[in-house]
Amino acid sequence: MEKRKLVTPKDMKTAFKEIGVQKGQAIMVHTSLSSLGYVCGGAQSVIEALLESVGDEGTILMPTQSWKNLDPKTGVYWQEPEEWWPVLREYLPAYDKRITPTNTMGAVPEMFRQWPGTLRSDHPARSVAAWGRYAQYLTENHDLSDIFGDSSPIGRLYELDGFVLLIGVGYDKNTSLHLADVRAEYPGRHTVIESSVIQLDGKRIWKSYETLAVDGKDFSAIGEAFEQTGQVRHVSLGNAVLSMMSQRALVDFAVKWIGENRR
Repeated sequence: MEKRKLVTPKDMKTAFKEIGVQKGQAIMVHTSLSSLGYVCGGAQSVIEALLESVGDEGTILMPTQSWKNLDPKTGVYWQEPEEWWPVLREYLPAYDKRITPTNTMGAVPEMFRQWPGTLRSDHPARSVAAWGRYAQYLTENHDLSDIFGDSSPIGRLYELDGFVLLIGVGYDKNTSLHLADVRAEYPGRHTVIESSVIQLDGKRIWKSYETLAVDGKDFSAIGEAFEQTGQVRHVSLGNAVLSMMSQRALVDFAVKWIGENRR
């Protein structure tokens, strides 16, 4: 087992610079804090290093999904008995972007969603939070049915010619690949009806919406293939590896890959 390494804010800023992070960039960041080793200052230090690296003219995004805000029949409460489902439907809190916590997104996004100046999108299950120059543009009007499509925060990052930074995580966590799901054509493509709890006119209601069915099972394979194109930069930081890429390059590659390989 590899010995746990100490990571300082200076180490992070140096690594971000080496991998290509620059002032003014818009970057979607996916993190695993524990993968880095021992981070001096924890999640706070990671966020501060990222914001300082892109500056006030830059933008940082992170997934802040509360994906358990879905009807239990979709399987998100697989660990609870089915006879509890009616009770869960009755009492699950409505989404409130100010207080609803993230689900399994990690310590960094959970702190980031509460960070001063950070905005969060209105999607009750698949929200994104952003800080910086384009935060409002990226998070506003997140349509219930267009979770990861052209009008979503992910699609808008594509318009801005933004980047993706993976900090100790793989392509299975790379949300931008869902935009390729939306754009690609493949035999198994289909939509599903999902339901989430929201506040509407001051009342708590279950709202149903139709959206593209995605599962991401082949995202690691897509990432492995994309790595072979030489368009990904890598830097070591603590016990982890950082990967940075153009989001457009990744999505365009993935659209073609899915069309040729997914069934």
